[in-house]
Amino acid sequence: MKTKSSNTLKAQNRPELLSTENAALAQAAAPEQKRPPIDFNRRSANRALNTERLLALLQKDAPNFFALAEVVGKWVWIHFSEKQPVEVTASLAELGFHWNNKRQAWQHPCGLIRDRRLVFDPRRKYGSYFTADAKPA
Repeated sequence: MKTKSSNTLKAQNRPELLSTENAALAQAAAPEQKRPPIDFNRRSANRALNTERLLALLQKDAPNFFALAEVVGKWVWIHFSEKQPVEVTASLAELGFHWNNKRQAWQHPCGLIRDRRLVFDPRRKYGSYFTADAKPA
């Protein structure tokens, strides 16, 4: 059981916990990234789009995402090699994508939302292709 005295001792050993000045300096040094607003009505409508309509929307409104899109079964996945700025993630979220931490990919269900998780690699069962290879931009 923790006591007040043990917490006080820990704080004394860590001066950064005692100083609000250090917290203010750290916050001033790190630039704050505010998330752009997401239109959740548009996100909800976009999540219901089928694969063909989503790809047409990406090709028209977001050609950079279209070039990276991989169709896996009827879902669309987008992979990045590095972490993206908040503007990019907000844009993907508004397009109806969600982040899958296990696969490290942005995924769009294209109207096919499952109740349970898959325990296999969908690429093996359903196949996949990159839209940039299949359709000219």
